[in-house]
Amino acid sequence: MIFRVLLLFIPISFAAHFLEWGELTVFITSGLAILPLAAWMGTATEEIAVVAGPTLGGLMNATFGNATELIIALIALNAGLVDVVKASITGSIISNLLLVMGFAMLLGGLRYKEQKFIPFVARVNASLMNLAVIAILLPTAVSFTANGINDTSLEYLSIGIAVVLIVVYALTLLFSMKTHSYLYDAVLAESAQAELAAENLAEGEPEVNLGLWIGVLLGATLLVAVESELLVDSLSVATSQLGLTALFTGVILVPIIGNAAEHTTAVSVALKDKMDLSVSVAVGSSLQIAMFVAPILVLVGWIMGKPMDLNFKPLELLAVIVSVFIANSISSDGRSNWLEGIMLLATYTVLGLAFYFHPVIAGIG
Repeated sequence: MIFRVLLLFIPISFAAHFLEWGELTVFITSGLAILPLAAWMGTATEEIAVVAGPTLGGLMNATFGNATELIIALIALNAGLVDVVKASITGSIISNLLLVMGFAMLLGGLRYKEQKFIPFVARVNASLMNLAVIAILLPTAVSFTANGINDTSLEYLSIGIAVVLIVVYALTLLFSMKTHSYLYDAVLAESAQAELAAENLAEGEPEVNLGLWIGVLLGATLLVAVESELLVDSLSVATSQLGLTALFTGVILVPIIGNAAEHTTAVSVALKDKMDLSVSVAVGSSLQIAMFVAPILVLVGWIMGKPMDLNFKPLELLAVIVSVFIANSISSDGRSNWLEGIMLLATYTVLGLAFYFHPVIAGIG
């Protein structure tokens, strides 16, 4: 219901842009307009996946799962806002691991004393996140330790790492959907597409209207691109008026807008005591950002002539390392409760404060 109301901000954001109501108004209304569109993209992908089957459907979910974040980042990259793009990458990883999973564990834990999920899947995801952290840490480490290294060398290093991450991500999909799919059966059995298919069968509903949902997916994607253009164009002026930095905007605000669909899905299934799926959504989305979206942005930036490397700010890397560490620590036993949700949310809050006050701290130093 909330998302349907937010659809009103699509025409409002257009009016704010063409009638010149101010950059801040355009920024806020376009950000609110993206939220329901991201949810519609997720719904359309799930509906199409029901028809496509588990393998192709899973691939579609893996591809379109973070389409909103990718679109916003591509437009920002084209506008030359490389620092915002890098911040949004780290922010999306942090947001999914701490904010999304934190709310899911907290609200699910308040309804159920203890919730369980498959430890094996958690361990595999933890190992993949460790790999992703190592990969994005290396360019910064090389830049810090190698005096005189030029930007071109860092860019080529990042391109090589991007290719490796994409290959590993593809092999991960092959592992989970084909060669070792039986290990993920519990998650697949309670996935959103399986649940939707079962409900349609039980209620005797007609088959999914594939043409309609393909149209919805294409339409929502197009509108997200348009709204993202408005958001990015007004970002610099609007955040300056709000007294926010590009770093805080990229790490905190942009991921919250882009991750709306993940928040809704993870929390709703956690409230149904389906923590396997909830953790899979949160951690899987972080993995997709680190191993697919970030590498794609590096390669696209190279093709577009907009140099984009994986040389992140130290605070951003520290935040990712902290997030991965506490998320892996909490999820390693395959059990969760509301206190662990509080821990994740507290970590996110502390990191958010650090990013907010970072310019002040830098200025004092």
